[in-house]
Amino acid sequence: MRTVHDVNAAELPKRAEALLREGHRLALVATHHDADAVRIVYLFVSGPPDTRIELHVRLDPARPEVPSLAHLSFPAGRFEREMHDLHGIVPLDHPQPRRLVRHFHWPRGWYPMHPDAGAPPAFGEQEGPYPFLEVTGDGVYEIPVGPVHAGLIEPGHFRFSVVGETILKLKARLWFVHKGIEKLFQGRSVAAGLPLAERISGDTAVGHALAYCLAVEEATGAVVPEQAQCARALLLELERLHNHVADLGMLCNDVGHGILNSHAQRVREQLLRLNHTVTGHRLLRGGVVPGGSALHHLPSHNQMDAIGADIHEIVRLALGHSTVHDRFTGTAILRTEAARDIGCLGYAARASGLRPDARIAHPFAPHGQPTRVPVHTTGDVLARFLVRAEEIDASLALIRELSDCVATGAVGPTATPKEGPRTGVGLVEGWRGTIATRVELAADGALKRVKPVDPSFFNWPALPVALNDTIVPDFPLTNKSFNLSYAGNDL
Repeated sequence: MRTVHDVNAAELPKRAEALLREGHRLALVATHHDADAVRIVYLFVSGPPDTRIELHVRLDPARPEVPSLAHLSFPAGRFEREMHDLHGIVPLDHPQPRRLVRHFHWPRGWYPMHPDAGAPPAFGEQEGPYPFLEVTGDGVYEIPVGPVHAGLIEPGHFRFSVVGETILKLKARLWFVHKGIEKLFQGRSVAAGLPLAERISGDTAVGHALAYCLAVEEATGAVVPEQAQCARALLLELERLHNHVADLGMLCNDVGHGILNSHAQRVREQLLRLNHTVTGHRLLRGGVVPGGSALHHLPSHNQMDAIGADIHEIVRLALGHSTVHDRFTGTAILRTEAARDIGCLGYAARASGLRPDARIAHPFAPHGQPTRVPVHTTGDVLARFLVRAEEIDASLALIRELSDCVATGAVGPTATPKEGPRTGVGLVEGWRGTIATRVELAADGALKRVKPVDPSFFNWPALPVALNDTIVPDFPLTNKSFNLSYAGNDL
Protein backbone atom coordinates (compact mmCIF):
# COMPACT_ATOMS: atom_id res chain seq x y z
CA MET A 1 0.00 0.00 0.00
CA ARG A 2 1.45 3.36 -1.08
CA THR A 3 -0.09 6.63 0.03
CA VAL A 4 0.85 10.14 -1.09
CA HIS A 5 0.60 13.28 1.02
CA ASP A 6 1.24 16.85 -0.12
CA VAL A 7 2.91 18.85 2.65
CA ASN A 8 4.38 22.32 2.77
CA ALA A 9 8.06 22.84 3.49
CA ALA A 10 7.46 24.20 6.98
CA GLU A 11 5.61 21.09 8.19
CA LEU A 12 8.00 18.60 6.54
CA PRO A 13 10.30 18.06 9.57
CA LYS A 14 7.37 17.40 11.89
CA ARG A 15 5.74 14.91 9.50
CA ALA A 16 9.06 13.16 8.86
CA GLU A 17 9.84 12.94 12.58
CA ALA A 18 6.47 11.30 13.23
CA LEU A 19 7.04 8.69 10.51
CA LEU A 20 10.53 7.88 11.77
CA ARG A 21 9.26 7.58 15.33
CA GLU A 22 6.60 5.12 14.13
CA GLY A 23 9.30 2.83 12.71
CA HIS A 24 9.44 3.88 9.08
CA ARG A 25 12.76 4.48 7.36
CA LEU A 26 13.61 6.96 4.64
CA ALA A 27 14.24 4.81 1.56
CA LEU A 28 14.52 7.41 -1.18
CA VAL A 29 14.45 11.12 -1.98
CA ALA A 30 13.73 12.14 -5.58
CA THR A 31 13.71 15.65 -7.03
CA HIS A 32 11.36 16.60 -9.88
CA HIS A 33 11.43 19.79 -11.93
CA ASP A 34 7.76 20.29 -12.76
CA ALA A 35 6.45 23.07 -14.98
CA ASP A 36 5.47 25.31 -12.06
CA ALA A 37 7.52 24.06 -9.12
CA VAL A 38 10.40 21.98 -7.88
CA ARG A 39 8.85 18.90 -6.25
CA ILE A 40 10.72 16.72 -3.78
CA VAL A 41 9.42 13.23 -3.02
CA TYR A 42 10.38 11.61 0.30
CA LEU A 43 9.60 7.88 0.39
CA PHE A 44 9.22 6.32 3.86
CA VAL A 45 8.74 2.56 4.12
CA SER A 46 8.13 -0.08 6.77
CA GLY A 47 6.93 -3.65 7.00
CA PRO A 48 5.47 -6.07 7.50
CA PRO A 49 2.80 -5.15 6.59
CA ASP A 50 4.19 -3.55 3.43
CA THR A 51 3.73 0.20 3.98
CA ARG A 52 4.96 3.01 1.73
CA ILE A 53 4.28 6.66 2.45
CA GLU A 54 5.34 9.53 0.22
CA LEU A 55 5.62 13.14 1.30
CA HIS A 56 5.60 15.58 -1.63
CA VAL A 57 6.98 19.08 -1.02
CA ARG A 58 6.69 21.79 -3.66
CA LEU A 59 9.29 24.58 -3.77
CA ASP A 60 9.63 27.88 -5.58
CA PRO A 61 11.91 27.27 -8.63
CA ALA A 62 13.42 30.73 -8.20
CA ARG A 63 14.49 29.92 -4.63
CA PRO A 64 14.44 26.16 -4.03
CA GLU A 65 15.05 25.78 -0.30
CA VAL A 66 13.82 23.07 2.06
CA PRO A 67 14.32 22.46 5.79
CA SER A 68 17.01 19.87 6.42
CA LEU A 69 16.03 16.53 7.96
CA ALA A 70 19.65 15.64 8.77
CA HIS A 71 19.07 16.11 12.49
CA LEU A 72 16.37 13.42 12.30
CA SER A 73 17.97 10.93 9.91
CA PHE A 74 21.57 10.42 8.79
CA PRO A 75 20.49 9.06 5.36
CA ALA A 76 18.30 12.15 4.91
CA GLY A 77 21.36 14.35 5.31
CA ARG A 78 23.17 12.45 2.56
CA PHE A 79 20.17 12.56 0.24
CA GLU A 80 20.03 16.32 0.81
CA ARG A 81 23.69 16.81 -0.05
CA GLU A 82 23.21 14.75 -3.22
CA MET A 83 20.10 16.79 -4.03
CA HIS A 84 22.01 20.03 -3.64
CA ASP A 85 24.95 18.91 -5.77
CA LEU A 86 22.84 17.59 -8.64
CA HIS A 87 19.79 19.89 -8.57
CA GLY A 88 20.89 23.06 -6.76
CA ILE A 89 18.32 22.73 -3.96
CA VAL A 90 19.47 24.21 -0.65
CA PRO A 91 18.85 22.16 2.53
CA LEU A 92 18.49 24.86 5.17
CA ASP A 93 20.53 24.45 8.39
CA HIS A 94 22.26 21.29 7.20
CA PRO A 95 24.98 20.35 9.72
CA GLN A 96 27.41 19.21 6.96
CA PRO A 97 26.78 21.47 3.97
CA ARG A 98 29.97 20.47 2.15
CA ARG A 99 29.60 18.85 -1.23
CA LEU A 100 29.12 15.11 -1.64
CA VAL A 101 28.78 14.27 -5.34
CA ARG A 102 30.36 17.33 -6.87
CA HIS A 103 34.00 17.16 -7.90
CA PHE A 104 36.36 20.08 -8.27
CA HIS A 105 36.07 20.18 -12.07
CA TRP A 106 32.33 20.94 -11.98
CA PRO A 107 31.97 24.73 -12.38
CA ARG A 108 30.37 26.58 -9.51
CA GLY A 109 26.64 26.96 -10.00
CA TRP A 110 26.31 24.14 -12.58
CA TYR A 111 23.85 21.43 -11.54
CA PRO A 112 23.65 18.54 -14.03
CA MET A 113 20.07 17.46 -13.19
CA HIS A 114 18.64 20.97 -13.52
CA PRO A 115 16.51 21.31 -16.69
CA ASP A 116 18.62 24.29 -17.81
CA ALA A 117 21.96 22.54 -17.21
CA GLY A 118 22.73 22.11 -20.92
CA ALA A 119 25.71 20.15 -22.17
CA PRO A 120 28.48 19.25 -19.71
CA PRO A 121 30.85 22.22 -19.43
CA ALA A 122 34.61 22.17 -19.74
CA PHE A 123 36.51 20.86 -16.75
CA GLY A 124 37.94 23.41 -14.35
CA GLU A 125 38.91 23.86 -10.71
CA GLN A 126 36.16 26.25 -9.80
CA GLU A 127 35.42 24.77 -6.38
CA GLY A 128 38.88 23.65 -5.29
CA PRO A 129 39.94 20.39 -3.62
CA TYR A 130 37.62 18.35 -1.43
CA PRO A 131 37.62 19.68 2.18
CA PHE A 132 38.95 16.66 4.06
CA LEU A 133 38.95 16.87 7.84
CA GLU A 134 42.55 17.04 9.03
CA VAL A 135 43.47 15.09 12.17
CA THR A 136 46.39 16.59 14.10
CA GLY A 137 48.44 15.53 17.11
CA ASP A 138 51.74 13.94 18.06
CA GLY A 139 52.62 11.07 15.77
CA VAL A 140 49.56 11.49 13.52
CA TYR A 141 50.18 11.11 9.80
CA GLU A 142 48.07 10.53 6.69
CA ILE A 143 48.05 7.64 4.23
CA PRO A 144 46.27 8.42 0.94
CA VAL A 145 45.00 5.42 -1.07
CA GLY A 146 43.48 5.72 -4.54
CA PRO A 147 41.41 6.77 -6.33
CA VAL A 148 43.27 4.51 -8.80
CA HIS A 149 43.89 1.07 -7.29
CA ALA A 150 46.16 -1.83 -8.16
CA GLY A 151 43.31 -4.10 -9.20
CA LEU A 152 40.20 -4.41 -11.32
CA ILE A 153 38.03 -2.28 -9.07
CA GLU A 154 36.42 1.08 -9.56
CA PRO A 155 38.01 4.30 -8.29
CA GLY A 156 37.63 5.56 -4.75
CA HIS A 157 39.92 7.70 -2.60
CA PHE A 158 40.56 6.68 1.00
CA ARG A 159 42.45 8.97 3.35
CA PHE A 160 43.66 7.40 6.59
CA SER A 161 44.70 9.43 9.63
CA VAL A 162 46.80 7.06 11.73
CA VAL A 163 49.13 6.75 14.69
CA GLY A 164 51.54 3.88 14.17
CA GLU A 165 49.26 1.36 12.44
CA THR A 166 46.05 2.32 14.28
CA ILE A 167 43.41 4.15 12.25
CA LEU A 168 42.09 7.24 14.02
CA LYS A 169 39.85 8.30 11.14
CA LEU A 170 39.14 7.20 7.61
CA LYS A 171 37.48 9.41 5.05
CA ALA A 172 36.17 7.80 1.85
CA ARG A 173 35.82 10.07 -1.17
CA LEU A 174 33.68 8.47 -3.86
CA TRP A 175 31.76 9.68 -6.93
CA PHE A 176 34.66 9.36 -9.37
CA VAL A 177 32.49 7.40 -11.82
CA HIS A 178 29.42 9.60 -12.11
CA LYS A 179 27.64 8.30 -15.20
CA GLY A 180 24.48 10.39 -15.28
CA ILE A 181 22.24 7.32 -14.98
CA GLU A 182 19.20 9.29 -13.83
CA LYS A 183 19.50 11.65 -16.78
CA LEU A 184 19.99 8.76 -19.21
CA PHE A 185 16.65 7.26 -18.16
CA GLN A 186 14.70 10.40 -19.07
CA GLY A 187 12.73 10.14 -22.31
CA ARG A 188 13.42 6.45 -22.89
CA SER A 189 10.68 3.94 -23.45
CA VAL A 190 10.00 1.46 -20.66
CA ALA A 191 11.64 -1.31 -22.72
CA ALA A 192 14.73 0.84 -23.41
CA GLY A 193 15.06 1.62 -19.71
CA LEU A 194 15.47 -2.03 -18.75
CA PRO A 195 19.06 -2.52 -20.09
CA LEU A 196 20.08 0.64 -18.26
CA ALA A 197 18.58 -0.63 -15.00
CA GLU A 198 20.44 -3.93 -15.40
CA ARG A 199 23.71 -2.02 -15.63
CA ILE A 200 23.35 0.34 -12.67
CA SER A 201 25.60 -2.04 -10.73
CA GLY A 202 26.70 -4.91 -12.92
CA ASP A 203 26.78 -7.54 -10.17
CA THR A 204 23.17 -6.69 -9.25
CA ALA A 205 21.48 -6.97 -12.65
CA VAL A 206 18.48 -8.91 -11.32
CA GLY A 207 17.97 -6.74 -8.25
CA HIS A 208 17.96 -3.42 -10.09
CA ALA A 209 16.01 -4.76 -13.08
CA LEU A 210 13.37 -6.16 -10.76
CA ALA A 211 13.03 -2.95 -8.71
CA TYR A 212 12.67 -1.02 -11.98
CA CYS A 213 10.07 -3.44 -13.39
CA LEU A 214 8.04 -3.46 -10.17
CA ALA A 215 7.94 0.34 -10.23
CA VAL A 216 6.89 0.42 -13.91
CA GLU A 217 4.22 -2.22 -13.31
CA GLU A 218 2.72 -0.25 -10.45
CA ALA A 219 2.72 2.86 -12.63
CA THR A 220 1.02 1.11 -15.55
CA GLY A 221 -1.21 -1.28 -13.64
CA ALA A 222 0.32 -4.37 -15.24
CA VAL A 223 -0.59 -7.66 -13.55
CA VAL A 224 2.32 -10.11 -13.35
CA PRO A 225 1.42 -13.84 -13.44
CA GLU A 226 2.33 -15.91 -10.40
CA GLN A 227 4.73 -18.08 -12.43
CA ALA A 228 6.66 -14.98 -13.47
CA GLN A 229 6.72 -13.69 -9.88
CA CYS A 230 8.24 -16.99 -8.76
CA ALA A 231 10.76 -16.90 -11.62
CA ARG A 232 11.87 -13.44 -10.52
CA ALA A 233 12.28 -14.60 -6.91
CA LEU A 234 14.36 -17.55 -8.12
CA LEU A 235 16.63 -15.29 -10.17
CA LEU A 236 17.10 -13.02 -7.17
CA GLU A 237 18.38 -15.96 -5.11
CA LEU A 238 20.68 -17.17 -7.91
CA GLU A 239 22.20 -13.69 -7.99
CA ARG A 240 22.64 -13.75 -4.22
CA LEU A 241 24.38 -17.12 -4.45
CA HIS A 242 27.15 -16.32 -6.91
CA ASN A 243 27.97 -13.01 -5.21
CA HIS A 244 28.03 -14.42 -1.67
CA VAL A 245 30.18 -17.39 -2.72
CA ALA A 246 32.70 -15.05 -4.35
CA ASP A 247 32.84 -12.93 -1.18
CA LEU A 248 33.42 -15.96 1.07
CA GLY A 249 36.43 -16.91 -1.03
CA MET A 250 37.88 -13.41 -1.26
CA LEU A 251 37.56 -12.89 2.49
CA CYS A 252 39.62 -16.04 2.98
CA ASN A 253 42.11 -14.77 0.41
CA ASP A 254 42.54 -11.50 2.32
CA VAL A 255 43.83 -13.45 5.33
CA GLY A 256 46.19 -15.57 3.27
CA HIS A 257 44.10 -18.67 2.52
CA GLY A 258 44.31 -18.56 -1.28
CA ILE A 259 43.37 -22.22 -1.77
CA LEU A 260 39.91 -21.71 -0.27
CA ASN A 261 39.47 -18.65 -2.47
CA SER A 262 40.36 -20.74 -5.53
CA HIS A 263 37.71 -23.30 -4.61
CA ALA A 264 35.12 -20.58 -3.94
CA GLN A 265 35.81 -19.00 -7.33
CA ARG A 266 35.51 -22.47 -8.90
CA VAL A 267 32.02 -22.76 -7.42
CA ARG A 268 31.18 -19.23 -8.54
CA GLU A 269 32.20 -20.16 -12.08
CA GLN A 270 29.83 -23.14 -11.93
CA LEU A 271 27.06 -20.78 -10.85
CA LEU A 272 27.86 -18.28 -13.60
CA ARG A 273 27.67 -21.06 -16.20
CA LEU A 274 24.39 -22.17 -14.67
CA ASN A 275 23.14 -18.57 -14.89
CA HIS A 276 23.93 -18.62 -18.60
CA THR A 277 21.76 -21.69 -19.12
CA VAL A 278 18.93 -20.08 -17.12
CA THR A 279 18.74 -16.69 -18.89
CA GLY A 280 21.39 -16.72 -21.62
CA HIS A 281 23.66 -14.38 -19.64
CA ARG A 282 26.24 -15.14 -16.95
CA LEU A 283 24.97 -12.25 -14.80
CA LEU A 284 21.32 -13.22 -15.38
CA ARG A 285 20.45 -10.28 -17.60
CA GLY A 286 17.31 -10.71 -19.64
CA GLY A 287 15.52 -12.89 -17.08
CA VAL A 288 13.37 -10.10 -15.61
CA VAL A 289 11.29 -8.15 -18.14
CA PRO A 290 8.49 -5.60 -17.68
CA GLY A 291 5.35 -7.52 -16.84
CA GLY A 292 6.95 -10.94 -16.58
CA SER A 293 10.02 -13.15 -16.93
CA ALA A 294 12.00 -15.05 -19.58
CA LEU A 295 13.80 -18.21 -18.47
CA HIS A 296 15.46 -20.69 -20.82
CA HIS A 297 16.17 -23.45 -18.33
CA LEU A 298 15.70 -24.30 -14.65
CA PRO A 299 18.46 -25.50 -12.30
CA SER A 300 18.01 -29.09 -11.23
CA HIS A 301 17.79 -30.14 -7.60
CA ASN A 302 20.86 -32.34 -8.06
CA GLN A 303 22.89 -29.39 -9.40
CA MET A 304 21.97 -27.18 -6.47
CA ASP A 305 22.56 -29.96 -3.92
CA ALA A 306 26.08 -30.55 -5.28
CA ILE A 307 26.86 -26.83 -5.23
CA GLY A 308 25.48 -26.53 -1.69
CA ALA A 309 27.67 -29.41 -0.47
CA ASP A 310 30.72 -27.76 -2.05
CA ILE A 311 29.98 -24.44 -0.33
CA HIS A 312 29.42 -26.11 3.05
CA GLU A 313 32.86 -27.71 2.78
CA ILE A 314 34.51 -24.36 2.00
CA VAL A 315 32.79 -22.70 4.96
CA ARG A 316 33.71 -25.60 7.26
CA LEU A 317 37.37 -25.44 6.26
CA ALA A 318 37.46 -21.66 6.64
CA LEU A 319 35.92 -21.58 10.10
CA GLY A 320 38.04 -24.53 11.20
CA HIS A 321 41.29 -22.78 10.28
CA SER A 322 42.65 -20.93 13.29
CA THR A 323 44.31 -18.13 11.29
CA VAL A 324 41.14 -17.39 9.30
CA HIS A 325 38.88 -17.54 12.34
CA ASP A 326 41.20 -15.43 14.50
CA ARG A 327 41.65 -12.73 11.85
CA PHE A 328 37.89 -12.49 11.29
CA THR A 329 36.96 -12.39 14.98
CA GLY A 330 36.74 -8.94 16.53
CA THR A 331 37.98 -7.16 13.40
CA ALA A 332 36.26 -3.92 12.29
CA ILE A 333 33.25 -4.03 14.61
CA LEU A 334 30.15 -2.12 13.53
CA ARG A 335 28.00 -1.90 16.63
CA THR A 336 24.22 -2.21 16.49
CA GLU A 337 23.59 1.39 17.51
CA ALA A 338 25.93 2.71 14.81
CA ALA A 339 24.41 0.47 12.14
CA ARG A 340 20.94 1.67 13.13
CA ASP A 341 21.91 5.36 13.16
CA ILE A 342 23.67 5.12 9.80
CA GLY A 343 20.69 3.29 8.28
CA CYS A 344 22.56 0.17 7.18
CA LEU A 345 20.88 -2.44 5.01
CA GLY A 346 21.46 -6.04 3.93
CA TYR A 347 24.12 -8.32 5.38
CA ALA A 348 26.02 -5.33 6.82
CA ALA A 349 22.98 -4.56 8.99
CA ARG A 350 22.14 -8.19 9.78
CA ALA A 351 25.70 -8.82 10.98
CA SER A 352 25.18 -6.00 13.49
CA GLY A 353 21.91 -7.27 14.96
CA LEU A 354 19.39 -5.55 12.67
CA ARG A 355 16.80 -7.44 10.60
CA PRO A 356 15.94 -5.44 7.46
CA ASP A 357 14.84 -7.75 4.61
CA ALA A 358 12.57 -6.55 1.82
CA ARG A 359 11.61 -10.13 0.99
CA ILE A 360 9.65 -10.11 4.25
CA ALA A 361 8.83 -6.42 4.64
CA HIS A 362 7.87 -5.82 0.98
CA PRO A 363 7.10 -9.18 -0.69
CA PHE A 364 6.37 -9.13 -4.43
CA ALA A 365 5.55 -12.84 -4.87
CA PRO A 366 3.47 -15.44 -2.99
CA HIS A 367 6.65 -17.52 -2.60
CA GLY A 368 10.27 -16.56 -2.03
CA GLN A 369 10.26 -15.39 1.58
CA PRO A 370 12.99 -16.98 3.72
CA THR A 371 11.74 -18.90 6.74
CA ARG A 372 14.60 -17.45 8.80
CA VAL A 373 16.66 -14.29 8.30
CA PRO A 374 20.25 -14.91 9.52
CA VAL A 375 21.22 -12.30 12.10
CA HIS A 376 24.41 -11.96 14.15
CA THR A 377 25.16 -9.34 16.76
CA THR A 378 28.97 -9.03 16.98
CA GLY A 379 29.22 -6.75 13.92
CA ASP A 380 32.73 -7.91 13.01
CA VAL A 381 34.18 -9.49 9.85
CA LEU A 382 33.30 -12.93 11.21
CA ALA A 383 29.64 -11.94 11.56
CA ARG A 384 29.54 -10.59 8.01
CA PHE A 385 31.10 -13.89 6.82
CA LEU A 386 28.60 -15.98 8.77
CA VAL A 387 25.57 -14.02 7.57
CA ARG A 388 26.64 -14.61 3.97
CA ALA A 389 27.18 -18.33 4.60
CA GLU A 390 23.80 -18.71 6.26
CA GLU A 391 22.06 -16.66 3.56
CA ILE A 392 23.51 -19.09 1.01
CA ASP A 393 21.70 -21.93 2.80
CA ALA A 394 18.47 -19.92 2.79
CA SER A 395 18.87 -19.16 -0.93
CA LEU A 396 19.46 -22.82 -1.77
CA ALA A 397 16.26 -23.76 0.07
CA LEU A 398 14.29 -21.04 -1.70
CA ILE A 399 15.61 -22.05 -5.13
CA ARG A 400 14.48 -25.63 -4.48
CA GLU A 401 11.02 -24.39 -3.44
CA LEU A 402 10.66 -21.89 -6.29
CA SER A 403 11.82 -24.17 -9.09
CA ASP A 404 8.65 -26.25 -8.58
CA CYS A 405 6.36 -23.32 -9.44
CA VAL A 406 8.26 -21.73 -12.34
CA ALA A 407 7.78 -22.30 -16.06
CA THR A 408 10.44 -21.73 -18.69
CA GLY A 409 9.85 -19.49 -21.69
CA ALA A 410 8.47 -15.98 -21.87
CA VAL A 411 5.73 -15.23 -19.33
CA GLY A 412 4.01 -11.89 -19.80
CA PRO A 413 1.38 -9.81 -18.00
CA THR A 414 -2.14 -11.22 -17.78
CA ALA A 415 -3.68 -7.75 -18.05
CA THR A 416 -2.52 -4.19 -18.58
CA PRO A 417 -5.28 -1.69 -17.74
CA LYS A 418 -5.27 1.46 -19.84
CA GLU A 419 -6.01 3.65 -16.85
CA GLY A 420 -3.93 3.68 -13.72
CA PRO A 421 -1.36 5.53 -11.64
CA ARG A 422 1.52 7.11 -13.48
CA THR A 423 3.99 6.61 -10.66
CA GLY A 424 5.34 3.46 -9.10
CA VAL A 425 7.83 2.19 -6.53
CA GLY A 426 9.81 -1.06 -6.51
CA LEU A 427 11.44 -2.45 -3.35
CA VAL A 428 13.66 -5.51 -3.70
CA GLU A 429 16.09 -7.32 -1.38
CA GLY A 430 19.15 -7.42 -3.60
CA TRP A 431 22.16 -9.41 -2.45
CA ARG A 432 23.71 -6.32 -0.81
CA GLY A 433 20.43 -5.15 0.71
CA THR A 434 17.21 -3.34 -0.16
CA ILE A 435 17.05 -1.60 -3.53
CA ALA A 436 14.46 1.16 -4.01
CA THR A 437 13.43 2.53 -7.41
CA ARG A 438 10.78 5.16 -8.08
CA VAL A 439 9.39 5.80 -11.57
CA GLU A 440 7.22 8.53 -13.05
CA LEU A 441 5.82 8.16 -16.57
CA ALA A 442 4.94 10.90 -19.02
CA ALA A 443 1.52 11.02 -20.71
CA ASP A 444 2.90 9.12 -23.73
CA GLY A 445 4.26 6.34 -21.50
CA ALA A 446 7.91 7.38 -21.75
CA LEU A 447 10.09 7.53 -18.65
CA LYS A 448 9.84 11.00 -17.16
CA ARG A 449 11.89 10.34 -14.04
CA VAL A 450 13.61 7.24 -12.63
CA LYS A 451 15.33 7.39 -9.24
CA PRO A 452 17.17 4.19 -8.20
CA VAL A 453 18.86 3.83 -4.81
CA ASP A 454 21.37 1.04 -4.25
CA PRO A 455 21.97 -0.20 -0.67
CA SER A 456 25.60 0.86 -1.00
CA PHE A 457 24.40 4.49 -0.76
CA PHE A 458 23.31 3.68 2.80
CA ASN A 459 26.20 1.37 3.72
CA TRP A 460 29.31 3.27 2.54
CA PRO A 461 29.36 5.56 5.63
CA ALA A 462 29.54 2.44 7.86
CA LEU A 463 32.97 1.43 6.54
CA PRO A 464 34.92 4.31 8.19
CA VAL A 465 33.00 3.79 11.44
CA ALA A 466 33.86 0.08 11.55
CA LEU A 467 37.52 0.89 10.85
CA ASN A 468 37.97 3.19 13.85
CA ASP A 469 40.77 1.77 16.04
CA THR A 470 41.46 -0.96 13.47
CA ILE A 471 44.97 -1.35 12.06
CA VAL A 472 45.77 -0.27 8.51
CA PRO A 473 46.66 -3.83 7.32
CA ASP A 474 43.08 -4.89 8.06
CA PHE A 475 41.59 -2.32 5.67
CA PRO A 476 41.45 -4.69 2.63
CA LEU A 477 39.78 -7.40 4.73
CA THR A 478 37.27 -4.96 6.20
CA ASN A 479 36.55 -3.36 2.84
CA LYS A 480 35.83 -6.77 1.34
CA SER A 481 33.60 -7.74 4.28
CA PHE A 482 31.32 -4.84 3.32
CA ASN A 483 31.94 -5.20 -0.45
CA LEU A 484 30.18 -1.97 -1.37
CA SER A 485 29.37 -0.93 -4.92
CA TYR A 486 31.07 2.16 -6.35
CA ALA A 487 28.85 2.14 -9.46
CA GLY A 488 25.64 1.62 -7.49
CA ASN A 489 26.54 4.46 -5.14
CA ASP A 490 27.51 6.90 -7.90
CA LEU A 491 24.79 7.10 -10.51
